[in-house]
Amino acid sequence: MRLADFIAANRELLLSEWEDFASSRDGAEHMDRAALRDHAGSLLRDICADLRTPQSPAEAEEKSHGNSDSPDTAPDSAAQAHGEERAHSGFSISEMVSEFRALRASVLRHWTAHKGTLSGTDLVDLMRFNESIDQTLSESITRFTVSIDESKDLFLAILSHDLRAPLQTVLMVNEHLASAPSGDSTQAVLVSRATRSVTRMIELVDDLLDFTRSRMGAGLSVILALTDLSTVVRHAVEEVEAAHPMWAFETHIEPELQASVDAARIRQVLANLLNNAVHHGDSSLPVTVHLRGTDCDVVIEVNNFGPVIPATDIGGLFSPFKRVLTDAPPASADHHLGLGLYITDRIVAAHHGHIEVTSSKDDGTKFRVTVPR
Repeated sequence: MRLADFIAANRELLLSEWEDFASSRDGAEHMDRAALRDHAGSLLRDICADLRTPQSPAEAEEKSHGNSDSPDTAPDSAAQAHGEERAHSGFSISEMVSEFRALRASVLRHWTAHKGTLSGTDLVDLMRFNESIDQTLSESITRFTVSIDESKDLFLAILSHDLRAPLQTVLMVNEHLASAPSGDSTQAVLVSRATRSVTRMIELVDDLLDFTRSRMGAGLSVILALTDLSTVVRHAVEEVEAAHPMWAFETHIEPELQASVDAARIRQVLANLLNNAVHHGDSSLPVTVHLRGTDCDVVIEVNNFGPVIPATDIGGLFSPFKRVLTDAPPASADHHLGLGLYITDRIVAAHHGHIEVTSSKDDGTKFRVTVPR
């Protein structure tokens, strides 16, 4: 049996091993089976097609030089689509490369066990297979890198916009206060607005610092102490409620619920989830917050109604820069760095907890945070 035929006949076995390996990568923490397999089936199909295509020595040399890679102007190859999706899902480039190393090893291990002894034709197939894997990997890396660079550019553009707006507000307020007579009735309102703008800038800087620490491998630090979570959650809701007076918030908080957590970090989790609910939700319906405890864990739920998050997007919600746009107005999509949910996930992980998301038309979008007591 030629290698291309062996791959086609054992496609499900190879895909299952791909899925098992991909699930062990850090970037796969929130990915379901379909997302883990991603374009793996198409990659195997393309590799089989390449192995079955006659190739001259000149064409082999062109391939070895990378001159036969799919250009960006052509329709996406499976390899290019895979590289882009892995970048958006939060995989590192080394994690994506390791998938191809594992795929190569899986195919060759099963094929050589099946063949026993390799003939001259088998050696040709082996060489062609390695060439095809290398080309596929090259295309994936190129697209992965392009996607990351685009995300960085978008990140800087949004950051510039987000920082400029509150700075302009502070400048306007200061100019007014400098020229206004004492006792001006608008001063209190303007000072309050300036305070909110400065607070927003501090939050942006804090997000950037947390993001940098987590990406550099230091992780997010937490200082655990016995805390009244009921008070923490209630205060977090009150702060967001004050910033969004047009929204209604319903709370169902178990009283005097004690847990060993970092109070400031849990408050940050609540602020991120509540602001996310406001940004993507329907203001005509309330945002609901539940806090309850079990013998071992504490559960916090934030529920809002708005556009349903597609199931294919849920796995990437906690990746940096990942923004679920769905039916949200373009203007609103341009005003978020996309770090809030990523940082939320890292804080929960630092508490040895986990976070789940469900989204449907009837039940709305619900984020459920579970941390040990």
